[in-house]
Amino acid sequence: MTSAGDPAGDDHPLDAALAGAVRRTGASVGALYLLTPDARLLRLSVLCGASAELAAPWTRVPVTGPAPVAEAVREDRLVWVASHEELARAYPRSAMALPYPLALAAAPVTGIRRWGTLLLIWPAADRPSRMTGRERADMTSGCRRLARVLEETGEPGGAPEQPDGQPRVVSVATGSRSAGPASAAEDFAERLPGGSCALDLEGRFTYLSSGACDLLGRDADQLLGTLPWQSLRWLDDPTYEDRYRAAVIGRRPVVFTACRPVGQWLDFHLYPDSSGISVRIVRIGAEEPAFPDPHPSARTAGGTARAGRLYQLVHLASGLTEVVGVQDVIDLVAEQIMPAFGAQGLVLSAADAGRLRITGYRGYSPQTIERLDGLPLDTGLTPAGRTLSSGMPAFFADPEEMARIYPEAPRISGKQAWAFLPLIVSGRPVGCCILSYDHPHTFTAEDRAVLTSLAGLIAHALDRARLYDAKRDLAHSLQQALLPRTLPAVSGLRVAARYLPATHGMDIGGDFYDLIPLGDRAVAAVIGDVQGHNAAAAALMGQARTAVHAHTALGPDPGQVLSATNRLLSDIGPDLFTSCLYAHVDLARGHAALASAGHPPPLLRQHGTSRPLDITPGPLLGIDPEADFPVTELPLTAGLTLAFYTDGLVETPGVDLEDAIADLAAHLARADTQEPGPLIDHLLSGSPAAGRRADDIALLVWQYVPDEAGAHGAR
Repeated sequence: MTSAGDPAGDDHPLDAALAGAVRRTGASVGALYLLTPDARLLRLSVLCGASAELAAPWTRVPVTGPAPVAEAVREDRLVWVASHEELARAYPRSAMALPYPLALAAAPVTGIRRWGTLLLIWPAADRPSRMTGRERADMTSGCRRLARVLEETGEPGGAPEQPDGQPRVVSVATGSRSAGPASAAEDFAERLPGGSCALDLEGRFTYLSSGACDLLGRDADQLLGTLPWQSLRWLDDPTYEDRYRAAVIGRRPVVFTACRPVGQWLDFHLYPDSSGISVRIVRIGAEEPAFPDPHPSARTAGGTARAGRLYQLVHLASGLTEVVGVQDVIDLVAEQIMPAFGAQGLVLSAADAGRLRITGYRGYSPQTIERLDGLPLDTGLTPAGRTLSSGMPAFFADPEEMARIYPEAPRISGKQAWAFLPLIVSGRPVGCCILSYDHPHTFTAEDRAVLTSLAGLIAHALDRARLYDAKRDLAHSLQQALLPRTLPAVSGLRVAARYLPATHGMDIGGDFYDLIPLGDRAVAAVIGDVQGHNAAAAALMGQARTAVHAHTALGPDPGQVLSATNRLLSDIGPDLFTSCLYAHVDLARGHAALASAGHPPPLLRQHGTSRPLDITPGPLLGIDPEADFPVTELPLTAGLTLAFYTDGLVETPGVDLEDAIADLAAHLARADTQEPGPLIDHLLSGSPAAGRRADDIALLVWQYVPDEAGAHGAR
């Protein structure tokens, strides 16, 4: 019997706390994520029951990202995912990089402050679809224990990182019994009486029988402590590593067939538990193999990317498909791609008018960036120009290698190794991505292959993001031009307004508002909503707002103003329809007249109560040119407040519109302020649609204050 032991080391208090949480809940994998000082990222600090390589795609998780650990700390709640199918529906990026049957839970670790998230993973086999009460209680107590350890040790950064910046990996046995050569052999004997070999959770050989050595064709001292797919060339295929990963995550037996040169087929039976994997190897002779021959003997070492790298690439690629603007691309590269490849520096530049304009960077001084910004595409100062013109990436393992071709480049930044990745889209140069290192760094063939593939994905993401930003800036300029720049100060009124675009789209829509002075002692308050939130809606919004403004000259009757506006929009014949609420406010008489074209009723707040104003609406504008618009009269008393809003504030799927308006009115009644600006903030805080807006929102709140100079609020 031959075995390899783990290096000894002192346990950090967090190690025992995490391992205890894993044992008590019966989980197979546990992970502690801690918030970085700026609270923008979650860092994987301690990992139990799996290898750091398996967790590589999630060592850094943005707090705003679509992941269970981020959602748990962001929303301060327990997140439960009962199956891989549920994971795929709710968190597709995580599911793509973790394609195994599992269930997981993520809970916030909170004490005197938010520390981070505890993540636990269970094999999906024979699990109920809900957490048991005991599991939930054990997880809650585990979070409290972790928070207490963090507060007692005074180490907000958590357990010490490994020298390479990877998370600290601990055994599930930490704090209960020690691990070593004897226990590895003992565990193996318990799992398989006749035994062949054993792997630890990192995938390394810890034990080999003489029969296993004969079948694998190597002596034990050549294999102990190595990974099978690295020490046995004929196992160097992602398929085989993926079977090991499936056993670690799923905690279920896994079987695969491989061909040892020449022509000897072997069955590998993997039996996992929390301490490692027992592997039984069986020769199947001349019978037909269970799986087609993948010809592993024809592969060269390092010629195939590791399964972990492939899943990591899939995870990063799915993230790049979700980014929207250029800043999103920069943040994703900095927060996920840099840590994944151990880089300490980043420069992301875009080709613009024959020059490389730096759009984002990390790990460089502003003085260095100032020198590098705006270099011509054919620059010889750094490899960026040649990399972009040739379309070929360039890798430099140390300053001497760089200085042989570009003598000035190493002195510019003081970095010690570089990867220059051209960003090309359909043969067109988009920019250049530079990853740099503070120490010499060897780029393996696998690193080069994965980084080259990733560069293409970054290029497409950056190209889309630049186009989106250009459209968004254009849309924003158009929106600002169509909405009033400021609201006029009107004696006797306090007024505030706000416009919020939909959270998806071009940040532009058809909602509008206006406050139009009508002489010294009268004013028109208007709000409207054109169907849609795109450029066409904004264009029609501009026409509708101009029409209303022009027709105010017809007199104090709101019905006449809406009728004239309706005839004009009907003549234009738009495919989109418009709702509008118009109020003529006579400050001298203390009287208001209102008319509605299919618009939600305003909210009336007076004497500490609020209710929707009972107003009879006419049809939407642009449908029937002969439509009438009934007028509602309203006397004004001191302090009376009216809130005009568009349906984006109250419309949510599955909720009755009248119920939503009534709930909003009740929320308005609970406001502890009278000022229109804070009232708008209060209304938005009570709207279920204000967080992730499927439609844009406009609000216009005005309060009648006799003989007091009005003040307009910020948009």
